[in-house]
Order: sequence, then C-alpha cells, then structure tokens
Amino acid sequence: MKHLFVSLLLLGAFLHGLAQCTVPASEFQLEGDYLLAGLFDIHHDSSTVQQDRPGAIDCSSKEFIPSSYRRFQLMRFSVEEINNSTKLLPNVSLGYEIFDHCSDINNFPGILKLLSVDGLIQPWGEPHKNLAKVMAVVGTYTSTQALTVAPLFMMDLIPMVSYGAASSVLSRKLKFPSFLRTVHPNKDVIEVIFNIVQHFNWHWVAFLNVDDDYGNDGRDLFIKRIKGTEICLAYTKALKQHMNHSKMFKQIEAQRIDIIVVFAPEWTAKALIESAIQLNVTKKVWIAGDAWSLNKELPKKKGIQNIGTVIGVSEPKVTIPGFRDFIYSYKSQNYCENAEQNTFCNQVCNCSSLSAEEILAVDPSFNFPVYSAVHAIAHALHNALQCESGRCKGNITVHPHMVLAELKKSNFTLLNQSVTFDENGDPNFGSFSIVFWNQSGDAEEIGICHFHPKFNFFINDTKIQWYTKKEAPTSLCSPECDEGFAKKQDGIHQCCFNCEICPKETYINKTENPYECVNCKETEWSAAGSTSCTLRVVEYVPFTDSGAVLIMVGAWALVGLTLAMSVLFAINYNTPVVRSAGGPMCFLIFGCLSLCSLSVFFYFGKPTTSFCILRFLPFLLFYTVCLACFVVRSFQIVYIFKIAAKFPKLHSQWIKYHGQWLVITVAFVTQALLLLFGYTFAPPKPYNETRWYPDKIILGCDINLKAFFGPVILLLSLCFLCFIFSYMGKDLPKNYNEAKAITFCLLLLILTWIIFATVELLYHGKYIQTLNALAVLSSLYSFLLWYFLPKCYIIIFQSYKNTQEYFQGLLLNYNTRQ
Repeated sequence: MKHLFVSLLLLGAFLHGLAQCTVPASEFQLEGDYLLAGLFDIHHDSSTVQQDRPGAIDCSSKEFIPSSYRRFQLMRFSVEEINNSTKLLPNVSLGYEIFDHCSDINNFPGILKLLSVDGLIQPWGEPHKNLAKVMAVVGTYTSTQALTVAPLFMMDLIPMVSYGAASSVLSRKLKFPSFLRTVHPNKDVIEVIFNIVQHFNWHWVAFLNVDDDYGNDGRDLFIKRIKGTEICLAYTKALKQHMNHSKMFKQIEAQRIDIIVVFAPEWTAKALIESAIQLNVTKKVWIAGDAWSLNKELPKKKGIQNIGTVIGVSEPKVTIPGFRDFIYSYKSQNYCENAEQNTFCNQVCNCSSLSAEEILAVDPSFNFPVYSAVHAIAHALHNALQCESGRCKGNITVHPHMVLAELKKSNFTLLNQSVTFDENGDPNFGSFSIVFWNQSGDAEEIGICHFHPKFNFFINDTKIQWYTKKEAPTSLCSPECDEGFAKKQDGIHQCCFNCEICPKETYINKTENPYECVNCKETEWSAAGSTSCTLRVVEYVPFTDSGAVLIMVGAWALVGLTLAMSVLFAINYNTPVVRSAGGPMCFLIFGCLSLCSLSVFFYFGKPTTSFCILRFLPFLLFYTVCLACFVVRSFQIVYIFKIAAKFPKLHSQWIKYHGQWLVITVAFVTQALLLLFGYTFAPPKPYNETRWYPDKIILGCDINLKAFFGPVILLLSLCFLCFIFSYMGKDLPKNYNEAKAITFCLLLLILTWIIFATVELLYHGKYIQTLNALAVLSSLYSFLLWYFLPKCYIIIFQSYKNTQEYFQGLLLNYNTRQ
C-alpha cells in the first residue's frame, strides 16, 4: 500500500511537470524605444445587422482570416529582425502595438488608444506637444478601413504605411498628406487586367466588384481604361456579403458572357466561387484580382475545375529569409491558452491551435508589402536619428512628421528591390505575377508585368490549360465581320453590331475604324465590299486619236474649201449666181465658218481652262453671225418676191439704212455681250466625270447652263427665224430658190444636234468629245456643202446658167404663173 501511494505521488508530480506552461507577453504588444502601430484584420466582420446602440466590436468572435494572421506575424517578425540588426537602428529598439482591425467602421477604441497620451486625446493642444507615442502606423488592409481611420492620423501627420489599401483616392496628398503604401494602387492592377483581356482578344466581359471603396474604385478605373478600345463591359455588379448569386449568374449567362473579372477581397471572392460551383456555372474564364488570386483553399475545392479557367494577378511570391524559422520557433513554445495578459480591446486572437505548417501554407499575398512597410519606417527612423558608425544619436527628439519626411525620401534595397515612393506616396518598386490555377490546385506563374523602370507585359500562353482543351476561348457579343463589311452598332455596346457591306465607291479600313465605310477619293474607285480603293483610269481623246485626226483633217479641209470658194466667188463676184447667193455677205459667211472650225481643235487633248473656253467661244460667236446672215438672206428673198410690192417704202428704208448689216451687227454684238457675261461669272472649266464609270475618270469641260442660257436661246431664235423665212420662199424661181437650200441646211443642222443630244444621253465615255466635235463640223459643212457647193458647181460646170438672160427668163416664167 505504501509503495502504491509513493507511485501515485511520483505520477502526480510527473503530470504536474508536463502541465507547466509559459505565460508569454501578448502577441499584440512589444515594448521599445519607439512604437509602431499595426492594424491587421485577423478576423473579418461580415455582419450586415445595423447596431441600434453604440458599442465596441469583439473581433475574436468573428470569422478568422488565416492570410491576415500570417501578415500579422510577419510584422512581428520584421520588428524582431530589425531589433536584432546591428546596422539598422543600432542601440535603438522598436516596439509595437497591434490591433485586430476586423471591421471597416467599428474599430475606433484601438485607434483612439494609439492617438491618446496618458489616456487622453487633446485635439486643441499646441503642435508638437502631447503627441501620441506612436511614430508610424502599418496598415490598414482594406481601402475602406484606411479611408475611415486615415483622417485621424493625418491630423498630426503620423505616417500611415498601408500594405493593402489600393484605392486611387488615397493618392490625393491634399486629403491624405501622411499616407503612403507599399502595395500597388488599383490603377496598376487594372492595367494588368486590361492587358490580359486585350492579350487574348476578349471583347465581351463582366466585372464583378465588392461593394466598397476598393471595389467601386476598381470598377471605375476599368471602365475608364477600356474607353475607346474594342473591349466592352457587358455586365457589372457590386457584390455584397451573403447575397444570392443565382440571379446574377443567370443574367451573365443570358448575355453570353464568358469572361468574368472578379475584383474583390478573398472572403467575397470565396463566397462567389463557391456559389458558382454550387450553381453549376461552367465554361467561364475568371480573372482574379490580387486580393484572392493566391488563395490556397479554392483551387483545391471539389468542382473548381467545372467552373472553367482561373487566371489571376498577384504580388510575386517572395521568400522572406528567417520568417519560417520565426514561426516554427514561436509555435514550438508551450504557451498557456488562458493566461491573463494586460491586453486592450481586440488584442486577443485565440489562435494557439494553428500550427506553424498551417500558417506557412496559407495565402502569402501582401507579405512583402508588410515587410517593406516596417523596414521603410525603420529606415526613416534610422535617418531621423542620424544613425551612423553603429550608434544613433540619443539627443534627438523624433516626431512623427520627421519620420514622414524621411519616409518620402526612402531609397534603400530590400531583398534585391529598391524601395522608393513617388510624389503620391505610391511605390516605385515591385511587379505583378500572372498566375493560372492548374490541375494540381496550385497558382502557377505564367507571366509577369513590370511597371518600373518601364512597362513590360508577358504571358506564356502555352502554360495555360484552357477548359476548352484547345485554344483560348473567345468572348464576343457579335462575330467579326467579313472583309469589306462595316460594323453597325446594335444597342449601347459597340461590341454588339450588325455587319453591312460597304457600297461601291467606299472601302473599310478595320485597323483605323471598323465602324465606318470611307469614301474613296475622286481619283479612285472601288467595288462593293472593298478594303481599299483603286486608282481610276484617266481618259480623254488625245490629238493622236484616229477619230480626232480625221475630224481635224476635216476642219482643215473646210478651211481650204472656204478659201477656195472665196476665191471663186471673188472672181465671179458680179455674176448673177454670186449676187443671188448673197454677194458680199458670202465672204462674211466663209470667214465665220472658218473661224467656227477653230472650236473643233480644242475638243482634243487634256482639257484646260483655256481649252474649255475656246471649245465653245468661236462656234457660239461666229456661228451666230452665219445664222444672222442666212436670216437676212432668206428674209430678203421672201421680201423681194412677196412683200416689196405691197410695202415699197419699207424696202427703200431697208436699202437706205443697210438693214441687212444692221441686223447682223446687232446679232453679233448681242451674242458677244451674252458670252462676255457668261464667261465672266461662270466660265467653262475642266471637269472630271466620275458618275457613269466607276473605274474611269472622263476629262471634260463643265458648262454652267444658266450662264450659257442666253447665247443658246439667241442661236435657237435665229435658227427659228431663218427656218420661217426660208420656208416661206419654197416656191420661188429655181435659180433664186436659195430659200429651199437654206431650209435643207437648217434641217440637217437640227437633225445633227438631235442625234448628238440622243447619243449624249445614252453614252458618257471619252468619245463624246469626238462626237461633239463632229457635230460642230457637221453644222459647218451643212451650209458649206448644201448651200455654197451647188453655186460653185453652176459657176464652174453650168456657166450658161450664170447669165443675166437666164435669170430674167426664170423671173418671167415665175411672174406669168403668178
């Protein structure tokens, strides 16, 4: 019995020894010469219940965030590493006061404690007196948290170096003068996401963002970035905690969206992806923001492969030397779970059950930003204390604003990275990795994006295993148009369109503007559905053209004939045939016909302004004189035989005042004035005819019909009068019957121009100029051949008819019949 009792005593002593534990200092507090504050959301409050009375929140009862706990431990490690360093802050120790900042808006007790001096906050105190003991703040993680508490630290210019708050609003130094960050702002993350979407030529995307300052800022930056590009934001939705995702996924499916950008923290993204798995959302490409792309749980979740392919943007994985040993060392100590500690509100974790392996295995996102934030503050304090030769000056009183000034000038190397800040307090260092969730459940690096010293983006497409098992999936609202088709926007999105073929004389240049058919230049042409224009063939009738040569020879022949007839008429000037043909008026007609023939030569060759003027001026002016002569001649014949006996005085007045020359002169002057007026206000000019032949330019002359209305009307009036008078003398004596010849000439003239007008309506090629010249020449030959040539024949071959006796015999027979 005695031995049993002794054994029990020994067993009890042994068990008591095993049960001994160390009572540690709090994880959240460390004494030191200079104090740093830390704000980490070790827990996350996702409650949507509104409070009806004020009260502090108990973070330890909320959802535990392992990745944030790892970042929390990383700050502790960073401070310990600096305190053990003989180069950085020698003979000076850093302390810390860390709080579990689990809520965006309900964590003020800890903030107020950091700002207090001896438990009091005196905002009315004098500057640089009664300052808070905190030199700088590391945190917060989310943008909303930073925007909530930052103004309190800005008041005394206490440096606040965030490792996760990425909202672009925080770059505004007028509002946040002492805010800096070691994480890239949202605009950089959005730039990487934009380049991923553009790299794979995805045009039809959805953007899902958490409904807070971080997410809404990211959405706005994305909308701004894709403006003016071919990327369309087909759908956007603000994600709330505990929301029903079913309706949202149905809307995405209804719009045939296959690319989904998720810009949210890990807890929001986790709920979304789990919901997608549960709702059997398949065949999508998910683009993860840097807040959840390295999540360790989701890639290994059952059914994750069914949702499609996940690509993400992340901070590069950086191994921090000594951190692993620090965690193992810390977790190897046997701490009492419920030891009483002098802690403040939200400085309790209850995380002792978490092993070192579990801590090291969680999402390593934002670890280097935490590490670099602590070291940046330490280097700033080092410079403020003027530390050198292994010691820091102890006679310098350091204030937070002095640390801030040194922080802004930061320039040191940390793990092969040069840590500096720009004028907005944003980092000038670091890069992004582009990761792919592979079949093994790991985030495999497939690309990189550098911003400093210059932008560089690269993705190795071959490493991605798409859900399609083939090439990268496409994401289009409308399929691409075929060559020669323009996009016509259908609805509010430019990515949704109908395809319409570009009509002839237009083309489509997809690289410049795929939505508009561009008109070809006047010198170019294109068929319907063209992607470029072709130069038109320029056509005109050259002087060397066979038709032009024949017409010009005909014109010279006309000049020769008129010259020969002039000589013949001059020799036989006093004979009855010449006198009955018009006498001296014949020579005027011969001269005008020759001058009219000048117009023919200007219908050939490349048109110029002078060519266009001379193409019409000689004919219109001198042909008017010819018609006026024939009007006068036909009037005289009719008057002598049919009117003179009734109105003898009129005939005497006509002879006395040279009526025939007066009429001719008036007609000539009137036509000259009309042509001068027309040529002054609207002269003919070269014109490129492009309407009738798409592949040709027909060079011609443009005539203003209004300006030439007067001269043409005068010609038609003379022609009409001549026809009336000549028709009245159709029954006169044979040798005096010039009226019949004039009538026949006029009929030929009218027929010539009717034929030309008909052809011009039907044919618009270059040879219309040749036909026009032929019509002019035909008009000249009609009088020369059918009026004067018979006279020449009588003079040469029937001289017996060219006698006074022969003509008197004809008149006698005519008077006898009358």
